[in-house]
Amino acid sequence: MRMARRSWPQGGSGGFGHPGRIPIHFQWNEQADEYRCPEGHALRKQWRAFKNERTHVTQADTIIYRASQHDCTNCPMKQRCCPNTPVRKIARSIHESARDVARKIRNTEQYERSRNERKKVEMLFAHLKRILRLDRLRLRGLSGASDEFTLAAAVQNLRRLAKRIGQGPPLQGIGAPA
Repeated sequence: MRMARRSWPQGGSGGFGHPGRIPIHFQWNEQADEYRCPEGHALRKQWRAFKNERTHVTQADTIIYRASQHDCTNCPMKQRCCPNTPVRKIARSIHESARDVARKIRNTEQYERSRNERKKVEMLFAHLKRILRLDRLRLRGLSGASDEFTLAAAVQNLRRLAKRIGQGPPLQGIGAPA
């Protein structure tokens, strides 16, 4: 059984980014398809069987997991967890499993290396857009856009080359009267 630790702010869904809030940790149990609160109570997408099978997917592509009211009323952490609502609700995206994979990849050494390489390329594109004013192309057509972009990249490469070479000391007697 794989348990993933999730940090959720206290006070329901409106607590993200508010300073001074203590995070409450809920654990996701993939096999049981439920969250567990710090007190060990389950948050499920359904608490009873329905005649017609329901997907429980909202219009925002989330599934709402709710605790039972009986568990929340008797819970010692009620004031920290959900002071303004009768039960705790957690909205889980239907794409959360893909996000879990991305979070796992984010912690690898290969990802760090790739991120550093992407950063270098992105900085060059940002320089093209902001400094060389390539925020829009002025020539029409695919060949015009290709030509304009090639010229801008050449200018950028020449500027980088000039910075790397640097300027040496001035030469005496060349081009100036003595």
